[in-house]
Amino acid sequence: MAEYGYVRVSAVDQNEGRQILAMNGLNIPPDQIYTDKQSGKDFDRPAYKALLKILRPGDLLHIKSIDRLGRNYDEIQHQWRILTKERGVDIAVIDMPLLDTRNGRDLMGTFIADTVLAILSFVAQSEREAIRKRQAEGIAAARMRGVHMGRPVKRPPANFINLAKRWEQGKLTTKELIRQTGMTETTLYRRLREHHIVRKK
Repeated sequence: MAEYGYVRVSAVDQNEGRQILAMNGLNIPPDQIYTDKQSGKDFDRPAYKALLKILRPGDLLHIKSIDRLGRNYDEIQHQWRILTKERGVDIAVIDMPLLDTRNGRDLMGTFIADTVLAILSFVAQSEREAIRKRQAEGIAAARMRGVHMGRPVKRPPANFINLAKRWEQGKLTTKELIRQTGMTETTLYRRLREHHIVRKK
């Protein structure tokens, strides 16, 4: 029997330290801890896929909490069945001892574990939907306040009109105008259109 750990955070800038610490406390070797920095909306994750390939019947998989496995109700249920029923792998959820397939293998134990799994899977997806709703509301409120969302707007240099006129007259090449303004070609042409500046043929 081999023991593995699965760790997941939703974004690259989030810290997986607490989960790794929990795995270290169980003496799981670092090379047997698989980490994804990706949303829990589905299971199309590189580390999880790699983990599935090496898990064998009788192996034990540790996860810190059920929402680290995923945040999609149906997908969590489906993957849990694949791991435990099809692959014969045991799962231990560190924060929820009731979700440890090594315990309570009788009918009552299985019923309790399935019920707890269903509840926690529901909570995980509900939290994900609540987060998305708060994000959407925050973006909408920011736009109403006139806050620009996305990349910062590239402002033209103070001498842009003068440079653009020289380009219009054929005294500057497009490449030179891009270099002197520090703009991308797309942004440059947008600014030129805004000022109704068209190169003479």
